[in-house]
Amino acid sequence: MERGWLHGEGFLLCLILHLLLQGRADINCSGFDQHGVDPAAFQAVFDRKAFRPVINYSIPTHVNISFTLSAILEVNAQLQLMTSFLWLNVIWYNPFIRWNPEECGGISKLSIATENLWLPDIFINEFMDVDQTPTGLMAYVTSEGQIRYDKPMKVTSICNLDIFYFPFDEQNCTLSFTSFLYTVENMVLGMEKEVQEISNISQNLIQNKGEWILLDIHQSTTKMTVDNSQYDQITFYVAIRRRPFLYIINLLVPSSFLMVIDALSFFLPAESENRAPFKMTLLLGYNVFLLMMNDLLPDTGTPLISVYFALCLSLMVLSLLETVFITYLLHLVTTQPPPMPRWLYSLLLHCTSPRERCLTAPQKGNKGLRLTPIQLPGLKEPMELVGKVPGPREAELNGLRESTRTRQEDEAQKQHLVSLWVQFSYMMDALLFRLYLLFMVTSIITVMVLWST
Repeated sequence: MERGWLHGEGFLLCLILHLLLQGRADINCSGFDQHGVDPAAFQAVFDRKAFRPVINYSIPTHVNISFTLSAILEVNAQLQLMTSFLWLNVIWYNPFIRWNPEECGGISKLSIATENLWLPDIFINEFMDVDQTPTGLMAYVTSEGQIRYDKPMKVTSICNLDIFYFPFDEQNCTLSFTSFLYTVENMVLGMEKEVQEISNISQNLIQNKGEWILLDIHQSTTKMTVDNSQYDQITFYVAIRRRPFLYIINLLVPSSFLMVIDALSFFLPAESENRAPFKMTLLLGYNVFLLMMNDLLPDTGTPLISVYFALCLSLMVLSLLETVFITYLLHLVTTQPPPMPRWLYSLLLHCTSPRERCLTAPQKGNKGLRLTPIQLPGLKEPMELVGKVPGPREAELNGLRESTRTRQEDEAQKQHLVSLWVQFSYMMDALLFRLYLLFMVTSIITVMVLWST
């Protein structure tokens, strides 16, 4: 009884082994000749294309993938999309496609239409468009049963873009390859090439193409869980950097030229009638420049270059307002100079050179700047008459002298006030001009640092 059971068990094992060997049977080489390959030799394989090609369904299919990034076509900051072109390489084994090259006319590699083969459903999670891969592609099959499927893909993938440092920005986009149908029990993903090799080949292909430079590619393998099912996933991190030269020439250089011309306008006399129209023309030209270059700026977010343009426009508006104010002030002081406040007089004393600080501060209780005769330069002190009583003639002469002296004092005070207000206008010009210089130097240093890093 035991012996019969052993005999039955051995028969069963032999039957399973026979079936396995039959499933792994080689392709009949009678279909190989000098005229090509008879499709009937692969008909049994073609009939099984609807099923995953494994002998034991408990064993997952190992699929190795790699890609070559050949071009970065567009990066849309408004839609947060990156459009790239890549060649996807997928490699797996089909145990039902095997033959002996020595018996089959030395043929060790064939190309078979992909429509006749089982293909792994590898897709990209970030893909945001319809797959436009052309149909009728071929796959290479080796005599050991290895299948290599290469297909070109135009990939429009979602990418979280940070445009604050535009046009000196660097972006890090992801391409996650996974299966839609097969879980980790049925399909396991692996790398066909090292990620550094993928990065080097891609950098050599796109180093002189387009607006973007490929910096590096990194890779990580994770498990994606969906409805209590796990799927193998390989994520590639693509680091790219924008070429800023086009934007420097078209955006920063014209803006800098307009700012330099506006700064040079401070050398025009403050009382010149052409200064305000000149600044208004520059301001109008700068607005036209911003409207023309609006298409080159990102539509979303607030990049640093937009802040720079806003500061440039603000400085030009401030310069125009300062010119209008000075023109009005100089016109006012030539007719009726207003009294200078004490705080402004003190500020003017501290901002002028030591040689000009001999101006006497206004007396307490006076509104504005009121100078006494002793404080006016070039005027002599009044003579004190002691022990004399003036007569009528002398009193009339003294009254005439006092009237003349009063007019001289008023005229001197007026001229002094005019000189103070003119000095104040020059001080405002100098202050704004230094602000212009500081802003331009800071901008140049910032551009150089961002460009170099």
